[in-house]
Amino acid sequence: MLEKLMPRSDEFFDDFDAQCAVTVQGAQMLHALLSDYRDVAARVQALKEVEHKGDSVTHTAFTRLHQQFITPFDRTQIHSLLSRIDEVLDFTNAAAARLHYYEIQSSLPEATELSRVLVLCTEKIREVVAMLRLIKQPERILSGCKAIKRLETQADELLRSGKGQLFKSGVDPLTIIKWKEIYDLIETATDKCLDVAHVIEGVVLEHS
Repeated sequence: MLEKLMPRSDEFFDDFDAQCAVTVQGAQMLHALLSDYRDVAARVQALKEVEHKGDSVTHTAFTRLHQQFITPFDRTQIHSLLSRIDEVLDFTNAAAARLHYYEIQSSLPEATELSRVLVLCTEKIREVVAMLRLIKQPERILSGCKAIKRLETQADELLRSGKGQLFKSGVDPLTIIKWKEIYDLIETATDKCLDVAHVIEGVVLEHS
């Protein structure tokens, strides 16, 4: 009876799903921009608005975490998962912002490919996080986490290749510095995807 009177914890899964949805959207917008490089200022602003939406979802979830007695799993794990997902979108937005602030005139194929892998990472995160509702099926969840790890490794390789091409391109040093930072931000977003996978693995191993 007491449990029925307490606030429900299902809303946390809704928060996770909402976070993942805007994170995928942000990654897709960055990839679309790098794939079809035009209207940069307006499209960067649109991505910034998506990032603000993500911040709002995260804030709501943190407030819920402080108010509710019943949670689907450990509070520290919930906090970590919310934070790591939020950081993926933060770094995605930061990369897009640099394209505008640094007045980048055209995209690079390696950056476009790196952003494509980021999209795949965020989509896999959305899939794995959704499966947390079925935490009694740990094999599927852990398999998804392994897929995220493979994608992050691919992103590392693309980062090295992209920087190598950049330094061999003969462009001016200032342009190299700008693109190096953009590459690093996109790849860091994929690193945060891996952090999400690590948190999820901890949840699954503890509760399965």
